[in-house]
Amino acid sequence: MADFPGKARVVIIGGGVVGASSLYHLAKKGWTDCVLLEKNELTAGSTWHAAGNVPTFSTSWAIMNMQRYSTELYARLGDEVDYPMNYHQTGSIRLAHGKARMQEFRRACAMGRYQGIGMEMLTPQEAQARYPFLETHDLEGALFDPSDGDIDPAQLTQALAKGARDMGAKIIRFCPATGVTQQPDDSWIVHTGKGDIACDYVVNAAGYYAQRVGEWFKPYGGRTVPMMVMSHQYLLTEQIAELEAWSQENGRKLPLLRDVDVSYYLRQEKGGINIGPYEPNCRAHWVDPGDPMPEDFSFQLWSDDLDRIADIVADAMERVPVSGEAGVSRIINGPIPYAPDGLPLIGPMPGVKNAFENCVFTFGIAQGGGAGKVLAEWIVDGATEWDMWAVDPRRYTDYTDQDYCNAKGMEVYGNEYAMHFPWHEWPAGRDKKLSPVHDRVKALGGVMGAYNGWERANWFAQPGDDVSQQATHTWGRAGPWEQRIREECEAVRDACGVLDLPGFSRFKIRGQGADEWLRGQITGALPKLGRGGLIYFSDERGRILTEMTVAREGADNFILITAATAQWHDAELLKSRLPADGRLTFEDWTTRMSTLIVTGPTSRDVLAGLTPADLSLSWLSMQETEVAGRWAALVRLSFAGELGWEIHAENADMPAIYDAVLAAGARPFGMYALNSLRIEKGYRTWKGDLSTDYSLLEGGLDRFVKLDKPQDFPGKAAILAEKQQGVKKRFVTLIVEAGEADAPYMSCIRHGDEIVGETTSGAWGYRVNASIALGMVRADLAEPGTELDVDIYGEMCRAVVQPDGPLWDPGNERLRA
Repeated sequence: MADFPGKARVVIIGGGVVGASSLYHLAKKGWTDCVLLEKNELTAGSTWHAAGNVPTFSTSWAIMNMQRYSTELYARLGDEVDYPMNYHQTGSIRLAHGKARMQEFRRACAMGRYQGIGMEMLTPQEAQARYPFLETHDLEGALFDPSDGDIDPAQLTQALAKGARDMGAKIIRFCPATGVTQQPDDSWIVHTGKGDIACDYVVNAAGYYAQRVGEWFKPYGGRTVPMMVMSHQYLLTEQIAELEAWSQENGRKLPLLRDVDVSYYLRQEKGGINIGPYEPNCRAHWVDPGDPMPEDFSFQLWSDDLDRIADIVADAMERVPVSGEAGVSRIINGPIPYAPDGLPLIGPMPGVKNAFENCVFTFGIAQGGGAGKVLAEWIVDGATEWDMWAVDPRRYTDYTDQDYCNAKGMEVYGNEYAMHFPWHEWPAGRDKKLSPVHDRVKALGGVMGAYNGWERANWFAQPGDDVSQQATHTWGRAGPWEQRIREECEAVRDACGVLDLPGFSRFKIRGQGADEWLRGQITGALPKLGRGGLIYFSDERGRILTEMTVAREGADNFILITAATAQWHDAELLKSRLPADGRLTFEDWTTRMSTLIVTGPTSRDVLAGLTPADLSLSWLSMQETEVAGRWAALVRLSFAGELGWEIHAENADMPAIYDAVLAAGARPFGMYALNSLRIEKGYRTWKGDLSTDYSLLEGGLDRFVKLDKPQDFPGKAAILAEKQQGVKKRFVTLIVEAGEADAPYMSCIRHGDEIVGETTSGAWGYRVNASIALGMVRADLAEPGTELDVDIYGEMCRAVVQPDGPLWDPGNERLRA
């Protein structure tokens, strides 16, 4: 081929809407020497049979941002690239059958308004006025989203492709990629049936073939892409005269309707109806040896299976009786990829240099525009405008075997519209990583939660407590756990508690010059020998990349400990910055050791009979010793804000240590209690209070930034400029006059009628007996005593900005006792 490119800056594998959007957005950022490869025609995968709905609704800030951007892009794209587009922004109505669903809607409505989306809450009567064919007798209310609607997926993909081509990018159809080879300089050769293409970066945008493409990268440090494939059906009715007459008279289509409590959408399709269920008795494909994924499933569907969806379709026809007046004209049953949480994979490919993922989209049409933007930012800028941890491929680590992916994909599909209550733990795919004392914790009443696959006790139930799934279906704090959390917090306050905490991400960095190197990576200082402390990593914009606890074992010998969920993210951050000469070694010790938190005013007494260690050493000290006759490292730290120690020990030794600590009088406590205790101290959590949405100065971390140290560090110039220009937002602690629920992540903070910030976390503080929220507000409103309002599931709750420092033990006297 005379025009076949032998070289490109980026090669994208996959020509659906996401691949085309990636190419388009790279070109928009000036990277026009990029190539997209498609083994068939564009749209041949999930894109061609997609229903084409384009909602903005989400209770994830990142996902809403991405979907909102898609709607804004699609509205202008046809004119921008001079391509005809069938894009109908009809608005949508989501129906609520009960109070809990209305609370969810109110939260999403506030988030949408914060992002500039004119969402509205409706009464059943107001919903019927917008949708006259609607039966409303059993409804509590509804949510209206004016920007929702539908688009022709093929036209959208072709428009993005045309825009990319017009800017100079190349698309090669009927050219399957067959493999990749990484070069010594970490660039790539992508192999195809038409020839090889050398490139700097590769993007896996292969849709439901992403796992197969991902296997090519395993020799270069990759992993199996965590995904599976579901069968999704929707049906189209024949034309309905009454509906056609209404549309002709009103000059528009009906709003898109979703009955999320029954689990379907219903959309006008010309003069007919499109009904799309998400049925609990769902079906996975290509998961059994007898049902292998074919080499090419382009433009193919499966036979219909109406029995699976008959009940939901019947309900839809009762909700909108006119939809049952015509026969079914067509049934679509095609493959949809699912990640274990139903969200796509967008960002750096774990473990592989210069490779990225933009794949496994369950709602690819709605998210495709935003996904292209995010991917292009990752590649060109090295960072995204919005914090996108919700879709970062590194959020999954080595526990995502295929059984896990299949079980979670089935669970997510069957609960596609389910509410994600703060106390609810989804049951599929559990027990992937167990603590050395897991059985003991369970025997003590531990009600478990999964943290990067690790099972930890959220709270400890007593005999007679309701630990059923149904008990957790509430946004409020009241439940069988509340009294237990209170008791656990009081035990830590008054005596001694012990928390089994497996899965801390734990890294060792050693070698000549490790001290100087690490100082150049972090914003602040390093501890002295035998001491520990917090360190922060910034990106070039001065935003918060991550927080770690560092302990110095030697002059050039460090242990770095970070959140369980941050394991692959933080390991990659450290390894990517190591000197190229190999003088420093990096080791991941996450699975080699485990941790106990022993904390409370009597914790010294509890430990005194178990260890020869010097328990008078000060806060932030570290010592190697024995506990219960087993080797251990004792670090005097407490995320609970009381006198306490972390006990780090080998897995095999932890059962003996745990038993001894319990026998000495410590009471077990769980993650919910720890969350309450830490928020009273104003301690931040990663990807909640600490994210790349905020700079270190906005995050109130000034004391961890040393601009006068001789070492430059990433983001130093940006932080210095921000300090000179003034910080626009400030981190605050709020006492909230909350009702039955505490503030969830991204609750809107208001000053009068204006949204002036957002909460980053919230919980009840059982030591201070108040509802607490941490958050970000406009800098001029961060003064202590300022009165604000926090929107908690639609209830406006008065809040007061507190003085800087912890609410509990503001002088840290208990911590340092």
